[in-house]
Formats: sequence, C-alpha cells, structure tokens
Amino acid sequence: SRLSPPSGSCGSNSSGNLTPAVSEVGTVLPGYLVVILSVLMVTLVVAVVAGNALVITAFIVDKTLRNQSNYFFLNLAISDFLVGAFCIPVYIPYNLTGRWMLGKGLCKVWLVVDYLLCTASVFNIVLISYDRFLSVTRAVKYRAQRNMTRQAVFKMVAVWVLAFLLYGPAIIFWEEIVGQSIVPAHECYAEFYYTWYFLLSASTFEFFTPFVTVAFFNLSIYLNIHRRNKSSGACGEDEDDDVLTHGSRLSRDKKIAKSLAIIVCTFGICWAPYTLLMIIRAACSGTCVANHWYEITFWLLWLNSAINPFLYPLCHSSFRRAFSKILCPKRQSVQPQMEALSC
Repeated sequence: SRLSPPSGSCGSNSSGNLTPAVSEVGTVLPGYLVVILSVLMVTLVVAVVAGNALVITAFIVDKTLRNQSNYFFLNLAISDFLVGAFCIPVYIPYNLTGRWMLGKGLCKVWLVVDYLLCTASVFNIVLISYDRFLSVTRAVKYRAQRNMTRQAVFKMVAVWVLAFLLYGPAIIFWEEIVGQSIVPAHECYAEFYYTWYFLLSASTFEFFTPFVTVAFFNLSIYLNIHRRNKSSGACGEDEDDDVLTHGSRLSRDKKIAKSLAIIVCTFGICWAPYTLLMIIRAACSGTCVANHWYEITFWLLWLNSAINPFLYPLCHSSFRRAFSKILCPKRQSVQPQMEALSC
C-alpha cells in the first residue's frame, strides 16, 4: 500500500503500487461518506490484526506447529499483521482528509515499511507454494528436511531482505539521485510514482514472476497427482498395504493441490488489477484511469492480508486444533487425528 498523490495520481502497493489515490487537498468529504469509509477501514484493520494475531499466538501456544512448513505461515502472518497494525491505521487519516500531516520523514518511513510488508507478503506466498511443491514432488527428501529449523529461518530472513531491496533503496535515495523531489507538501507517495519503466521492472519481480512461479508449482503438483492416479490404477491386488499407503498420500496431495489452486486464484484477483492499473497510470501520468478504479484495486491488496490467515493456516487441521485450544480452552478436540489437510 503506498500513498498516492491526491487528485488523479496513483500510488503503489505492490510492484511499485501501494498508494491509493486520496481526495483532493482541501476537499471535505460528506459526513455519511466519512462514517462509511471509517467503518470499513476500521473493520479491515480489525480483521487483519485479529486473524494474523491468532496465527502468531498459535505458534506460541502449540509447539507441535513448529516445523519448517509452518514457519513460513508464521512469516506470512507477521508481515500481514504489521500491515493491519501500522500501515492501514497510518493511512486512514490521509485517506479521509487528502492531506499528509505527519511530515516528510515519517512519510518515507511509512512508505518503506508499507512496500516492504506487502512485498514480503507476496514472497512468503511464493515460499509457501514452493514448500508445498516440494512436499508433493520430492516427498522423501522433504520429510528428511522437515525439522531443519535453521534452513527455514534462513529462507524467512531472505524473504525480508529481498523484499526491502526491491523498493527500499529507491524510496530512500531516489530524491538524492534525481536531485529534486516531485512530491508536494502535505502529500505522501514514492518519488518514482510516475516512472513507469521502474514500476514495470519492479512489478516483474513483485507480481508477474511470483504469479507465474506459483502457477507453475500448482501445475506441477497437478501433473504429479495425475500421473500417480494412473499408476495407482495399474497396481495389482497383491499390494494392498502399498496401495493404502499410496492412496493416503495421494489424498493428502490432492488437498495440497486444491489449496494451491485457491492461492493462485486469490493472489491473481487481489494483485493483478492494481499492478496493471499502476503501470498504465504511471505511463499516462495519472490521466487515463479514474481515481475510484485505482482506489478499489488498491484496497484489494490490503484485503489480501485479511484473507491470508484464513486461506492458508485455517486450511490445515493442525492450525484449526491450535485455534480451538486458544479460542475454546475448555473444549478439547475429540478427534485429533481426523484430517491431515482440509483445503
């Protein structure tokens, strides 16, 4: 989420794109509209913070969740939690008044954090998808490395470093390199806001490449399952035990494939409209796309942070059992071994 200039400019939230357009400086929104927008934005903040806080708390409470695969969910939950706890609340007054009143220094801090968190969220989705891909296509090797926490932590740190490098240096040093600032007083958006070639390059790493990668993982898993379905149909009747083991793993992997398909669709729906409009608006200096369309696509990015904690961890029975312990401590699960995955 990146603030955009008021009156017909665009911002950026991912791929140089986290900055919704706000009302013109000095424009006073109708009272009913202020109330509606405030309620919607506060509701989104509560959903993002509560959902992701539940995932983080589950890791603290339930030690059985602490394996390599689930650590990636934790990393995603941390980035999404901070979006709801910091990025959206800081943006709300700017959205309602059309004026940035926190100074240029805090503006840059906000932009760096906002771009960092949204980009980290995308990279975490790719990491989760890659982990699921390995669990299906390289099952033996994956199980052998499943409890290697150090390797998981290295990948988690790499996500944050790469996410910062994509936009952080540009936000901090662009003005010094160019020699002047294009951001007016009382506004807050990145200096490269109208530099379409930079945004196109950044979006290649922040949206297009991750989307194609996650889609590739999903397709590979589907083809792997399709091939194993055929082979299991050809198994002889004398191999009942092997067939049962193969069948249970195949059933688990089908659930993984289904959850990855949901990831691909949700990721595309939330990020594609904003990314495309952001590049188009930058190329035409904000004159060819109406503000309200840009605003709608912008909020889809933050909405993704509210969806993630339900879309990924809640699709796994281990997380649901942990959530049940947190939300209903007096109620013990009667069937702890019922499902391995359910999404």
